[in-house]
Amino acid sequence: MNYKETLFFIAKCLTISLEEKNRREIEKLLQSVNIDWDAVVKVSTSHYVFPALYCNLKRADFLQYLPHELVSYMEYITDINREHNKQIISQAQELNSLLLAHNIIPIFLKGTGNLLAGIYEDIGERMVGDIDFIFSKEDYPKVITVLREFGYSGVINYKHHCPTNKHYRRLQKNNNIAAIEIHKDFLSKSINNYTNEFNYSFVEKDTQIINEVTVLSYANKLNLSIIANQINDSGFYYKTMALRNAYDVFLLSKKTNAKDAVNTLDTLSHPLNCFLAACYDVFNAVDSLEYNNTKKTASYLNVFNSQFSNRKTTKRRHKRIKIYLFIKSRVNVIYKAVVYKEYRFWLFNVLTDKR
Repeated sequence: MNYKETLFFIAKCLTISLEEKNRREIEKLLQSVNIDWDAVVKVSTSHYVFPALYCNLKRADFLQYLPHELVSYMEYITDINREHNKQIISQAQELNSLLLAHNIIPIFLKGTGNLLAGIYEDIGERMVGDIDFIFSKEDYPKVITVLREFGYSGVINYKHHCPTNKHYRRLQKNNNIAAIEIHKDFLSKSINNYTNEFNYSFVEKDTQIINEVTVLSYANKLNLSIIANQINDSGFYYKTMALRNAYDVFLLSKKTNAKDAVNTLDTLSHPLNCFLAACYDVFNAVDSLEYNNTKKTASYLNVFNSQFSNRKTTKRRHKRIKIYLFIKSRVNVIYKAVVYKEYRFWLFNVLTDKR
């Protein structure tokens, strides 16, 4: 199995609990094809979907087709991840109670928000790192004070905090499993200025409360899952996909209309629609992942799929993109420093700090 075959096989496996067509195709493959399980482990691990792969294969009763040693290893990793997520949920609930007591409403985001919303049949499926939440501009400084007084301190103590950062420096408390990220924005400020389009004001009006915890609407959960890959991780430039984000989009597409969700946005709609189109391809034409079929999206898909055929050419292309993005970010910093006083102050302090 080459990389593309492995990636598409894993993606299809992630849908078999909800897509009967893919369930039949995967069972047929497992019965008749020699699967390169080493490649499957490597790729699913790099995409942070190894436990999700196990959970879906288990629910479909397909573990019988896997090597016994692999099943034992998958079960072991998923059990560890499940216990990890139980502690994540407990910590998030503690944070929620603390902030509500101070009349501050946190909106939990990304993996933690999805765990709290119960979108996974098994909480062991989702690999989660930090606890992310967002606040209004008014509550943002108060939250920092409250959490520092509660025992949270910097994971890395930066002397100078960049104004472009979408969240405060990562904080962690002793004997707590996860670091926290206090967001004021979803996207770093850039020349494109997507922050004016998808921000606290945009999502706050249709949040939902589940078990006394506030999370995004399903539509905005789906949008944020794509934004995290396409914009924050530059996936739109590289034309790549993170299966962890794609799996969240697939699950959320069962709770909200995916195409309608991305259509609620303006300039962000195109990069989000491109990710949705890639999901449609990779997950084997799942109906709930239908997208706006435009010429620009077709062109994106053409590049997305062509990258699998020549890995060396793709690596060279990605290297050029990395250099371009680095230069663009530095030019943006200079531009901001010229226009805005707070950026000039930050840049001066960084450049004159001998450390």
